[in-house]
Amino acid sequence: MGKPSAQRRLADNEALAVGRMLRVSPQKLNLVAQLIRGKKVGTAIADLTFSRKRIAVDVRKVLQSAIANAENNHDLDVDDLVVAEAYVGKNMVLKRWHARARGRVGRIEKLFSQITIVVRQVEEKA
Repeated sequence: MGKPSAQRRLADNEALAVGRMLRVSPQKLNLVAQLIRGKKVGTAIADLTFSRKRIAVDVRKVLQSAIANAENNHDLDVDDLVVAEAYVGKNMVLKRWHARARGRVGRIEKLFSQITIVVRQVEEKA
C-alpha cells in the first residue's frame, strides 16, 4: 500500500534545482537570472562569480546544485550542460511599519523570492 510514485516532470536530459527564501525582490533577482539564461554552465558560473550583484552568490549556489543533481542523480555529462530555464517567483513578504507624521504609519514590505534553474544536456553539433 502507498501512493504510486509521481512521474518525472522534466525530460530525461534535464535536471532542476530550486532556491527558496532568498532575501531579495523578484525584480532584482530576475536581472541576475537573465544574465545566465541560455548559456553553458561554465560561462554562467564565471559570470555569476564576477557579478557585482549581492544575490549572485546565492544564484551560483543554486546553479551548482542543479549541476550536481544532473551529474549524480541523472548521469548527465557536465561539459554538455546548458542553462535551459531560469525563472523567478515570489515568496513570503515581511510586513513592517514605519512611523510617519501626524500619527500615521508607513508600510514597509520586505520581499522574499525564489529561483528555479533547469539545466539541459545538449549534444555538440558536428
